[in-house]
Amino acid sequence: MPHPIMFDDDDPILVRVREVALALPDTTEVVAHGRPTFRCGKMFGNYGGSVKGSRTRHDQSLLFIPDAAERAALLADPRFYLPAYLGAYGWLGILLDDDSDWTEVAELLDASYRQIAPKRSIAKLDSR
Repeated sequence: MPHPIMFDDDDPILVRVREVALALPDTTEVVAHGRPTFRCGKMFGNYGGSVKGSRTRHDQSLLFIPDAAERAALLADPRFYLPAYLGAYGWLGILLDDDSDWTEVAELLDASYRQIAPKRSIAKLDSR
């Protein structure tokens, strides 16, 4: 049985996340477990998630792989959370709203992308 869809294509926050994520070379969007995921071969972004150990859902959030050196500092910020399932693998979530800093979101996605993307895709990004 497929997962229920847990997003709305007309969500303006999702539209912004898509613009940022799909601008990265060789990126695709795939719906997995009812949520949009962004991939370059492997997944580097996930729209929406829930808090580990809780049933609290954050439908307008972005899950990403942080730079290991920044992980602790990010978790100290109340906008960030440890997501269920992916948190055990080093992922974090950031809560998004109309006032989100989209430059910061782009930087977080860029760092996540660089951890999983093939060298040729990273070279395309760096040549821009």
